[in-house]
Amino acid sequence: MERIWAPWRMSYVRSEEPKDGCPLCRARDTLDDREHLVLARTGHSLLMLNRFPYAPGHLMVAPVRHIDEPDDLNKTEILDLMRSVRRARAALRQTARPDGFNIGMNLGRSAGAGIADHLHIHIVPRWHGDTNYMPIIAGVRVIPEGLLETYDTLLSKLT
Repeated sequence: MERIWAPWRMSYVRSEEPKDGCPLCRARDTLDDREHLVLARTGHSLLMLNRFPYAPGHLMVAPVRHIDEPDDLNKTEILDLMRSVRRARAALRQTARPDGFNIGMNLGRSAGAGIADHLHIHIVPRWHGDTNYMPIIAGVRVIPEGLLETYDTLLSKLT
């Protein structure tokens, strides 16, 4: 039997709802971007790696303001978020060379939002053949690169 090790995943499996507030707001308020996986900041958005990715290089863009509804974004925030999404895609195209992207939002817990009270946009790079039997049969996703390695690679393209 072949074993695939993803020890970082256990922290997610065992984790409970965060008791110390919103993780996106903690990332917004931190002085340690690397620890919170923040790659870039603007006046209205954060660009960061997803700590529990669906695929290597899975990024998120969140408004600086803690809101849960797209209707509550003002025009400046919408434009800033979309510029950050474009910047994220450009960095991923240079570093990971994906064949495509899934970009979207999960609004509300029932829609799959892990952080339901702070709106964020997922940018997930995709490659031909990147979906296989592992998630279906074993309930496991294989991420072939560590988060901090991905962070360093992407950060070099964003600065």
